[in-house]
Amino acid sequence: MFGFLLWCILFVICWPLALLALVLWPLVWLITLPFRLLGIAVDGAFGLLRAIVMLPARVLGGR
Repeated sequence: MFGFLLWCILFVICWPLALLALVLWPLVWLITLPFRLLGIAVDGAFGLLRAIVMLPARVLGGR
């Protein structure tokens, strides 16, 4: 919702730039997709590492 409002303001101020942003957005989304997937994988790996390190504390009755 907020992004659409921002785009409408940009369209009123400078419509060629707004149309260019509208056309290029899918390309930018495709380019950033591998980085987002890599971020999800790294986050999962760190979560697994944290779970392995915290396992003894959980077994002994910690939080």
